[in-house]
Amino acid sequence: MNINWEVIGWTCITLAVILGIFGTIIAFVSAKNVRKRRKTMGEVHTELKIGSQVMFAGGIYGKVVGIEEETVNVEVAKSTVIKISRYAIQTLVDSEEK
Repeated sequence: MNINWEVIGWTCITLAVILGIFGTIIAFVSAKNVRKRRKTMGEVHTELKIGSQVMFAGGIYGKVVGIEEETVNVEVAKSTVIKISRYAIQTLVDSEEK
C-alpha cells in the first residue's frame, strides 16, 4: 500500500489556509466588538454625574451621591452609601427603566 504524501501535504496546506482565513475573520469581529465596548464604557464614565442612576457590573442598582477621582459614592438603599471604583459601573440607567 502506497501513501500519497503529495495529496496529504496539499490537504494540510488547504486546511491551514482555511483555518487562517476563519481566524482572521474572528479576530476582526472580536476587535470591532472590543472597540465598541470600550467606547461605550468611556461614555459611561465621562457622563457620570451626581444624581445619575447606575447599575454595577454585579447587577446592583444605585444613585450617585458623590464623585471622586477614582471612586464614586453610591446610595444603594435609603441612607446606605457605599464607595466603589468608578470602573465597577456598567451602565447608566434611565429613571423610567427602573
